[in-house]
Amino acid sequence: MIEMLTALGATFLGQAAQNPDAAAAASSAKIQSVWDFVVKGGPMMIPIAICSLVALTVLIERLFTLRRRNVAPNKFLPNLRSAMGDGGASRNEGINYCRDNPSPIATICATAIRRLHEPIELLEKHIQEAGEREVAKLRRFLRPLSVIAAISPLLGLLGTIFGMIKAFQTVATSGEALGKAELLATGIYEAMITTAAGLLVAIPTLIAYHWISAKIEALAIEMDRVTCEFVEEYAGHGPDPSRDEAALRPVKARDENESDEPQTAMASA
Repeated sequence: MIEMLTALGATFLGQAAQNPDAAAAASSAKIQSVWDFVVKGGPMMIPIAICSLVALTVLIERLFTLRRRNVAPNKFLPNLRSAMGDGGASRNEGINYCRDNPSPIATICATAIRRLHEPIELLEKHIQEAGEREVAKLRRFLRPLSVIAAISPLLGLLGTIFGMIKAFQTVATSGEALGKAELLATGIYEAMITTAAGLLVAIPTLIAYHWISAKIEALAIEMDRVTCEFVEEYAGHGPDPSRDEAALRPVKARDENESDEPQTAMASA
């Protein structure tokens, strides 16, 4: 066995000595660091690197923004009840509490407090519109993540095509490259780096996109639960201008009938 390994090593060294270009190409193809990986990928590695930085920035920003205490704190509704008092008498205090503790759920509840006197259908409509606006804010920057996940593999594929074109062009225009497949293999090897880089960016970005989307859906469900609980407890409390007007209509009609009776009696006389 030792004699066989020694013979194979001697054969490999002899071939490398006879073909120094192959040894040089093999040594130049080795990747020594991340920077060397980027450099060997060619110019298309620049937009891929930019995409990776943008995706990382969006992911970090969303991780801080979508924390539960920033969207729907656990103690928000009990504290709001305490601020509004029994039966929701202190509505101004409730609005002030929402203003002093800004969050998406606070914005929705503040909208509900201002319109508690309205009919339940109109109140629910305003709350739904406010909730849609807040959910749209939570989904901010998700579109760039989806775009990056879609175009990163395409950028890598484009870089590979450019690299292969360059490799074949070098072999076609160089007379010394005839019969030296290692030169073509080295060019293709370096061209494939961009495809690998594009996939390395796209796969984590796609995972982050779906994870953030699921987190936003969970937060939206929690905000809906808190809002429904608040509306069921306080809706219909306080004066309702439409109800007051409806209650005054029979009184006005009765007064008009009473005013018409003397005129009818005088006419009959």
